[in-house]
Amino acid sequence: MSKVTRRLLRSMKRKGEKITMLTAYDYAFARIVDKAGVDVILVGDSLGNVVQGGANTLSVTLDEIIYHTRIVARGVENAMVVADMPFMSFQVSPEDALRNAGRIMKESGAEAVKLEGGAVMAETVTRITSVGIPVMGHIGLTPQSVHQFGGYRIQGKKEKAQERLINDAKILQKAGAFSIVLECTPASLAKTISEELRIPTIGIGAGPDCDGQVLVLHDLIGLNEGHVPSFVKKYAEIGTVAREAIETFARDVRDGAYPDEGHSF
Repeated sequence: MSKVTRRLLRSMKRKGEKITMLTAYDYAFARIVDKAGVDVILVGDSLGNVVQGGANTLSVTLDEIIYHTRIVARGVENAMVVADMPFMSFQVSPEDALRNAGRIMKESGAEAVKLEGGAVMAETVTRITSVGIPVMGHIGLTPQSVHQFGGYRIQGKKEKAQERLINDAKILQKAGAFSIVLECTPASLAKTISEELRIPTIGIGAGPDCDGQVLVLHDLIGLNEGHVPSFVKKYAEIGTVAREAIETFARDVRDGAYPDEGHSF
């Protein structure tokens, strides 16, 4: 497998080849995801939920994103590594966003950054991409705006909201974004946006017609014991397997069955 780049993702869209994207937050899982052939690894601010145990993503800091991206990048050979820009690291001003995006790229080994927001972020996307930093957009349900939305709700149900999201996507494309995540939007709307853009769309809870799909790794493999969104398909129950193994270890130690002669010097 060759190294995944922006040009390759664009080519995949033109050819109708689906793009795969998963989150990872550490070296061990980054290696597994990369060796499985996933195209893009996102070091998401979702680490605030699944790694730090927070109620949302808002408390994740720039330093934390840089740290987690650095250790993920060490385990990756082929996938593109994208780092989320955390809450308030890009909203203050385009210049502030540029400085923070520059820190991420310089200190973490990321190959692109992702930021939330539509037309309001056009100037910021233009400023960041103007110095050679690739930007992935993110519209629809944007988790950093959870309090403004009043919870995690489907976006784009009504006609005006649909028009706004289509416009947001086109503006982000014009501003220089190389791809856009569409989160929790009606499938028909995601299909329309995907067909009207030249750049790839990556769906999460946005139906089958996006150019690719992304999930949070911990949801996919059953490591997240909290609420799992209805659009998530669990492919394994690693949490259950791990707990059973740990319970067996604890029982063996208490019963004197471990370590035995075969596990002693």
